[in-house]
Amino acid sequence: MVQDFSWKTGAVTLYFEVDAADHVVMKSVRSGEVSRDFARPLPLAEIMFAGTGHWIACDRLIHTTVGKELRFVSYEETVVDKLHRLNVNMKDEESCACVQMTYEIVEGTSVIRSYVSITNEGVSPLVLESVTSLVLPMGSVHSNASWTHEWVLTEGHFDWLGEGRWQERKLDDFFPMLQQEMTGHDPRGEHAVVSTGAWSTGSMAPLAFLENKDAGAVWAFQVEHNGAWRWEVGNNTVDGYFAVSGPTNINHAWTKKLDPNECFTTVPASFVLASTQQEAIANLTQYRRACRRVDSTTTQPRIIFNDYMNTINGDPTTEKLLPLISGAAEVGCEIFVVDCGWYDDSGDWWPSVGEWLPSKTRFPGSKGIVEVMDAIKDAGMIPGLWLEPEVIGVKSPVAQKLPDSAFFQRNGHRVVEQERYILDLRDGSARKHLDDVIDRLVNDYGIGYFKMDYNVSPGSGTDYQADSVGDGMLEHNRAYLDWIDGIHRRYPHVILENCSSGGMREDYAQTSRFQVQSTSDQQDYRLYPAIAATAPVMVAPEQAASWAYPQSSMNAEQTAFNINTTLLGRFFLSGYINRMDKSQKAILRHGIQAYRRFVQPVIEQSVPFWPLGMPMWNDSVIALGLRDDSQSLITVWGRNVNEAQSIAKLHVPQYQYQDICVKPIFPVTDEFTPWSTEWNSEQAVLTVRIPPHEYVSRTFQLTGEGGETTYTHC
Repeated sequence: MVQDFSWKTGAVTLYFEVDAADHVVMKSVRSGEVSRDFARPLPLAEIMFAGTGHWIACDRLIHTTVGKELRFVSYEETVVDKLHRLNVNMKDEESCACVQMTYEIVEGTSVIRSYVSITNEGVSPLVLESVTSLVLPMGSVHSNASWTHEWVLTEGHFDWLGEGRWQERKLDDFFPMLQQEMTGHDPRGEHAVVSTGAWSTGSMAPLAFLENKDAGAVWAFQVEHNGAWRWEVGNNTVDGYFAVSGPTNINHAWTKKLDPNECFTTVPASFVLASTQQEAIANLTQYRRACRRVDSTTTQPRIIFNDYMNTINGDPTTEKLLPLISGAAEVGCEIFVVDCGWYDDSGDWWPSVGEWLPSKTRFPGSKGIVEVMDAIKDAGMIPGLWLEPEVIGVKSPVAQKLPDSAFFQRNGHRVVEQERYILDLRDGSARKHLDDVIDRLVNDYGIGYFKMDYNVSPGSGTDYQADSVGDGMLEHNRAYLDWIDGIHRRYPHVILENCSSGGMREDYAQTSRFQVQSTSDQQDYRLYPAIAATAPVMVAPEQAASWAYPQSSMNAEQTAFNINTTLLGRFFLSGYINRMDKSQKAILRHGIQAYRRFVQPVIEQSVPFWPLGMPMWNDSVIALGLRDDSQSLITVWGRNVNEAQSIAKLHVPQYQYQDICVKPIFPVTDEFTPWSTEWNSEQAVLTVRIPPHEYVSRTFQLTGEGGETTYTHC
């Protein structure tokens, strides 16, 4: 007998069907006014044990024999502290595996988190080779082979210095007409995106979008994991699908042995259905805030100065730092971070990391580094330090003090990557070492901010006391997150920045645990706007720390261009302020004042939007906006535009058919020529004229004034 059941939470409803053979599938999803029905549903979970495989030969996450044979047992709904949860219980009779598919929604959001738990209820071990965290059809309108015409995939390409490069491709490009229906079989191919090692965004984003503009429907999905992952989209003949997982055997050398009564839970995934891509990102932004794992009093952005970028570059000394501390305090910074090298006596800080004791040669006074920390505090700022906690340099004394069990190992040898060993945080001695370091730095020096870096990746993982190298990697990833949670429990008011060679770990498992996310190590201020403008796709705007590094050699427009790159995020400043003249310092102060007046009060409630669409790396004009119920803030960068490119038409649909007030907020001093603007309320387009042949930028505040056609330049 066919059973139907549904789960409704707020604006989201998931509909399920159990057929006469007790197979359970999701039949449709509704989110607000948008819904997708599935002509060919898929199993809720796809699983491969050793000795099972696919029922159609392929390398995909779907079409597994175990997934096809899962039988429905029961479902239950719970609500605990605004977390709504649906568990769908299934069983595979052949393996005696009990499978629980979990969906969760935090009240007030429309993003669904999902994960799978597998318990071995048999008498023999089971060996897992892959498990999905999420599988869903796309819900195409045309239930035939022409469905590929409907959908566009947007995926994010990442690289060191080149983060957040989002590209659109039609699914026709991936899945040509094959006439597979003539064979009676589904096709075998897929577009799979895979991340290996521990740089979760080292090459691609664990987040993507599928958009059907004709249907007004967008799927966004992400992997919430700080290690190896895979997502794929594919052709299921009459519809497309997307599937998400953590590590797999085929991609990551991952297997996991489940003894009788043992349970394994996948890494989480999450998804949302919306009407547009920008609405999906707004929903993700609300979800990211609702699911943070940090003290809420530490999330409001403060103005940060860091001594590294285009400034000291890893060579701090008391002599160099004291003038920078004075300069940072003079312009209004609130946090001062001493970056890498503070612990090194040799002059080569890279292979000496790990002991985390202050250098005596760099800080030669009787008080040592305390002199610098006291100067930061006396200037009214919070002192911060750079750490790369997960590595031990091969020349560090700690490399010999800790046992081999504290490190990643393969084939009986410690893993070495660019003169570093990698700590394995499954090991108690490794955890104790790092806990002792944090305790000492907080209690002895009053550190209130840590910049956590991670500049090497350990490859496939560790085979020491693990079922596979991928298993060792996954368990280390989870142990690292637990270690971060431990810092928050002991020191809830300490602010943590996630810097992994810039933006190499911008996954939500990490960003949910860090108040600040470094977006890049990019050192060319002309390139950075493309990174800064796309950063809110991955993180909440108030987390996105994009560098501004103005220098005394820059003119006023170049200085303002730098400041605008950080203005609509977490204010993140570097540069030799002490070498600047009064007029240059005045621009910095005006930028910080604009941030405090216009951005700080609203950024934690705002959602991002892109008035020119998602920027491409080489775009001459780039724009990023933040909006809430009362206003919008828009930054526009002109990157050496020619005459034809100098007129930018910003689409701001939230003000259609309204009067608006357009107010420049930075820069606005007499040395800057105002940009002319013109508003078309019917088209909801603000035309901005950009001076050609320069690198220039302006930030505007837009507020609605009511009415229908009048435009006011405030």
